Amino acid sequence: MEVKIGVRSVHRELIVETDLSAQQVEDEIRNALAVDRGGVFALTDVKGRRVVIPVAALGFVEIGEDEARPVGFGGTL
Repeated sequence: MEVKIGVRSVHRELIVETDLSAQQVEDEIRNALAVDRGGVFALTDVKGRRVVIPVAALGFVEIGEDEARPVGFGGTL
């Protein structure tokens, strides 16, 4: 699953590939936000690297489901 994270004052978004489900990612966000402004949002990617972002710096989190991508040119005859 691909998760895009916008961080305040940073022009590029972070893109994290994780094995978590959309619901699990949402639960992690809700838990981080429930703590207070001093909390952190953390995800582990598919390679085992951990991304930790202070909740106060979060701009947005976009949770997307993986889709099977077509192979080839995709054109019709």
